[in-house]
Amino acid sequence: MPITENARAVLERRYLIRDEKGSPIETVDGLFHRVAGAIASADRNFDPAADTAGLEREFYDMMTALEFLPNSPTLMNAGRPLGQLSACFVLPVGDSMEEIFDAIKHAALIHKSGGGTGFSFSRLRPKGSAVNSTGGVASGPISFMKVFNAATEAVKQGGTRRGANMGILRVDHPDIEEFICCKNDTKEITNFNISVGITEAFMDAVERGADYNLVDPATRKVTGTLNARKVFDQIVTSAWQTGEPGIIFLDRLNRDNAVPSQGEIESTNPCGEQPLLPYESCNLGSINLVAHLRRNGDRWELDRDKLAATVRRAVHFLDNVIEVNRYPLPEIEHVTKLTRKIGLGVMGFADALLYLGVPYNSEAGVALGGEIMELINREGHRASQDLAAVRGSFPLFGESIYREGAPLRNATVTTIAPTGTLSIIAGVSSGVEPVFAYAYIRNVMDHTHLVETNQILKDRLIAAGLYSDELMHKIVEKGSLAHVDGVPEEIKRVFVCAHDVSPEWHVRMQAAFQAHTDNAVSKTVNFSKSATKEDVAQVYKLAYRLGCKGTTIYRDGSREEQVLNIGQVNDGSKKSEGQDTAYGSLLPRPRPAVTTGFTEKVKIGCGNLYITVNYDEMGICEVFTNTGRAGGCPSQSEATARLVSVAIRSGVSPKEIIQQLKGIRCPSCLRQPGVPVTSCPDAIAKALEGVMKVTENGNAAPAAVPAVPAPRPKEEVSPAEAKLAKFCPECGSKLEHEGGCVVCRNCGYSKCG
Repeated sequence: MPITENARAVLERRYLIRDEKGSPIETVDGLFHRVAGAIASADRNFDPAADTAGLEREFYDMMTALEFLPNSPTLMNAGRPLGQLSACFVLPVGDSMEEIFDAIKHAALIHKSGGGTGFSFSRLRPKGSAVNSTGGVASGPISFMKVFNAATEAVKQGGTRRGANMGILRVDHPDIEEFICCKNDTKEITNFNISVGITEAFMDAVERGADYNLVDPATRKVTGTLNARKVFDQIVTSAWQTGEPGIIFLDRLNRDNAVPSQGEIESTNPCGEQPLLPYESCNLGSINLVAHLRRNGDRWELDRDKLAATVRRAVHFLDNVIEVNRYPLPEIEHVTKLTRKIGLGVMGFADALLYLGVPYNSEAGVALGGEIMELINREGHRASQDLAAVRGSFPLFGESIYREGAPLRNATVTTIAPTGTLSIIAGVSSGVEPVFAYAYIRNVMDHTHLVETNQILKDRLIAAGLYSDELMHKIVEKGSLAHVDGVPEEIKRVFVCAHDVSPEWHVRMQAAFQAHTDNAVSKTVNFSKSATKEDVAQVYKLAYRLGCKGTTIYRDGSREEQVLNIGQVNDGSKKSEGQDTAYGSLLPRPRPAVTTGFTEKVKIGCGNLYITVNYDEMGICEVFTNTGRAGGCPSQSEATARLVSVAIRSGVSPKEIIQQLKGIRCPSCLRQPGVPVTSCPDAIAKALEGVMKVTENGNAAPAAVPAVPAPRPKEEVSPAEAKLAKFCPECGSKLEHEGGCVVCRNCGYSKCG
């Protein structure tokens, strides 16, 4: 397979079958044979003599050539006893204690099997309403969301990651203001993405500055009014502060509801791209657009014939998934097979634009996005019609919005998912997002940090005779090519990253894909830290005007900023900077945003100790430690490292610290032959000593190479930082925000909420 070492590591870490000791008992090649064979076997349901061996080879070749990949539950579970292959589920939440806790139980079963769940809490009566059966009062939707959150916190998806949820509340629910702010404390409701269900009537009232009605869902009576513009501003303010809530345009979801006779669509999956009826599920898959480019002389072009052929194979694959899937609940199997929804999307779009020489933020880029998705949607529907001719249409076709046309096998065919981990496996950009970064630092345990560079950019710079390690360090330091000297404007124009793309172009690209997508488009509009609330408001309004079905924004650094505000009150009595007034002692200078450092592996009496020493232009600023698997005293060494970091940033000389730590003795080190240190503190002292020599006695960073952000050792990533989705809790790398969730491009970790 043409995969990177990083992709292979992600597959081995997260997808391969393991024995009871956690050791892989399956190869990467075996994984794809397992999946292809399980999915191909569905053809026998329609023709006992079907050539499933030939179809297995076809599916295997398509996946191993990285032309198409199904969603993660299919890769993890196809051909295994669990057998649950869908990624997306929506469960109803009724207005009774029995219905609420049935939904919690069902969500736990879905998360256990590898899926994510969406809920609308709009049916729940508002806080303070009378409960006739008990004579008490209702606690409201937000209190029950916290119960759902606690339940799903304890369940890992397929044994690999925490379950993810989407929580939606209609904008006309009486508790809407509490809902809008329910995640302003970013330590609350961490397993949910939340979105406000917006109506056309509400948006019209926003434009007019008018009031709108709040409606009790139990009685359908108007309970009050709010000013629409005020509520809209509250949504904008919370999103500006924390990235949530997103917005979902409910009327548009139901305009495209394929079978309105089955009820209204109330919610979506956790990333927002898959609207579903209650108890409905959907399996997704994505086409790698980079694998559908071909050389024409010295230029690249899109191979439309190959793309059309892959679309048809992928629709066949996804329809087969519905047949072999083992559903977590009988209700879900019943409703899913009534509509047979599938969601075929893309990944690698931004990388394809780079090969084609088309800027993401351009009219040509937007037009090409629409053209590609129009082809995929058209060919996908043709493939579904061909399957219907052999297998029959979906059972509710006769009462669907398509009933006057040719029969379809699937009520929906296309969806644009975020593809976080899948795009790592394929080695391409995610979904329809722009490239997040063109160069980043990978930590290597031998005193070095390696610069990882986007291969397309690297090839382009080599061809232009410009590539160098120094240039790559500058790109990492600046965050993009836009402000790096020595890079031609033509390269800068094409190689734009997420923060180079203005919010308007983000929304326009989303709208171009939405115009040719049955379901919805998962897309994050990235803002710089300096963006204003008015900037966010304009994006929401533009998404509405351009026909999007919803949108998610993330302002860089907003969650980090928000946690600093929690529990702090500026009452005018702020103490002087750098001094603790209670004791009159110095406080450490803030941790710098950009550091360089070294990681050293040291043998100790209990195994291995990994010591990271970081520095900036002012000298050494922090120390982290990590003990190896053999054990040791992780709390002791971590405490030492933290105190060393605080002391150095408070002005204590590293030489004084070295003198205090060096030579401390530990029996476990002294009784083991060949151990070069006398204790963990002694090892830390020697690591500090070594870095001081490199950094001119600890006073300044070397001038030869620009300072770049060093990856965080994972043990230094606090639970708060993990919940703030800033650094990966598994490898310490910086996380990327994507479709309301986060993904680590280094190790494949992902989380929603």
